[in-house]
Amino acid sequence: MDTAPTAHPLPSTALPTANRRRVATAAALASAVEWYDYFVFGIAAALVLGDLYFPAGSSTAGVLAAFATFAVGFLARPIGGIVAGHLGDKRGRKPMLVLALTLMGLATTGIGLLPTYDTIGVAAPILLVALRVVQGIAVGAQWGGAMLLATEYAPEGKRGVYGSVVQLGVPIGVVTANTVFLLAGAFTTDSEFAAWGWRVPFLIGLFVLVLAWYIHTKVEETPEFREAERQLTEKEKAEQSSPLRTILRDHLGTVLLAGGSFAVNTATFYILITGVLDYTTRELDMKRSAVLTVSLCVSLTQLVLIPAAAALSDRVGRIKIYTLGAVGIALWAIPLFLLIDTGSLLWLAVGTFVASCFLSIMYGPQAALFAELFTPEMRYTGASLGYQIAAVFGGGLAPFLMVLLLEATGTSMAVSGYIIVLSVIALLSIKVLATKARSR
Repeated sequence: MDTAPTAHPLPSTALPTANRRRVATAAALASAVEWYDYFVFGIAAALVLGDLYFPAGSSTAGVLAAFATFAVGFLARPIGGIVAGHLGDKRGRKPMLVLALTLMGLATTGIGLLPTYDTIGVAAPILLVALRVVQGIAVGAQWGGAMLLATEYAPEGKRGVYGSVVQLGVPIGVVTANTVFLLAGAFTTDSEFAAWGWRVPFLIGLFVLVLAWYIHTKVEETPEFREAERQLTEKEKAEQSSPLRTILRDHLGTVLLAGGSFAVNTATFYILITGVLDYTTRELDMKRSAVLTVSLCVSLTQLVLIPAAAALSDRVGRIKIYTLGAVGIALWAIPLFLLIDTGSLLWLAVGTFVASCFLSIMYGPQAALFAELFTPEMRYTGASLGYQIAAVFGGGLAPFLMVLLLEATGTSMAVSGYIIVLSVIALLSIKVLATKARSR
C-alpha cells in the first residue's frame, strides 16, 4: 500500500549564511547551464536540424523528425533520474551533480561539432540521436542533485525560496539560449546561419565543465544527507535497501501523482518555447528573430514570478499555490491560441506572457513540494522520478504532438484541448496528494 512519506528537515541554524548562499548560487548556476544546453537543441530543432540531419520531401516531415529526436532526450531522462537518484541517495548529492554537468557539457559540444547528413550520410542522424540521449540522461540526473543541494541547505521556513533558485535555471537557460541564437542570426546571413552559425550556441556549452570542476572542489555535501548517513550504523549501511526498490514498492503512487500533477506544466512550457516557435515561423510566416525576442522577454518575467510564487508558498502552503497555477493554465489554454493565431506579435506576447505567469506560479513551489514528499534517504530517487515522468509524458512529446494535432485537425484548438486534458489530470493528482497530506 502506498503512503506519502513525511520529510524530516534538519534544524539548520548552525550553517553559516555565506555557505548557504554559495551552495544556492552553485545550484542555480548548475541548473541554468544544464537547461541552456538542453534548450539550444529545442530551438535548433525548430529552426534548422530537420533540414540538416533529416532531409525529407516536406518541411513538416523534417520538423517531425527533429522534434522526435528532441523527444528522445526526454525518454532518456528517467534513466538519468533513476541511476543518479539511486547513487545520490546512497553516495551523496554532489558527485551525481558533477557527473551530470560533465555529461551535458560533452554531449552538447559534440552536437555542435557533428557533421550533417550531406557530409556523413545516415551516421549523422544516428549520432545526433545518441548525443541527445546523453543530454537527456544528464538533465535527468541534474535536477534532483541541484534541487537537493538548494533545499537541503535551506534555513527553516525558506525551503520554497531556496528551491526556486534551481527553478530559475529554466528561464535563465531559455533567455540565454534565445539570446545566443538571436546574436548568431544577427551576425550571419541565412546561409551562414544554416552552415555554421547555429553551431555556436552548442559550442558555448563547453563552459559547463568549468562549473562542474567548481562544484567538485568548492561545494560540500548537504547537511541532511550527512546527518542521514551519520545515523546509520555500518551494519545498517551494508543492509540498506535500494532507494529505487523502496520507492517502487512503497511509494510508487506518490511518484505517479507527482508526475501527473506536473505534466501540464512541462508540456505547456515546451509548447511555448519550441512548438510555438515552429508554428509561428512555418505556418504563420512570422519572423524568427521577432518570435525569439518575444520568448526571451517573456522568460525574463519568470525571473521575478518564480521566486515570488515560491516565497508565497512558504507562507500559505505549496498545494494552494500549485493548484492556482494549474487552474490558470486550464482556463488560458483556449485564449492562448486564439491570440497566437492572429499572427500579431503583440498578441503573441500577451498570450504567452499570461501563460508564462501561470507556469511560474506552479513552477516556483514545485521543487520544495517534491522534496517534501520523500524522506532524505530516498528523496533524490523519488523526486527525480516524479519530475522525469512528467517530462516524458508532458514535455518530451508536446512539440511532436502539437505538429501532429495541427496537421490532423487543421486548428490550433486541438492543442488547447491537449493542454486542458493535462490540466484536468494535474488537478486530480494535486487533489489526491493534498488528501494524502491531510491524512498523515
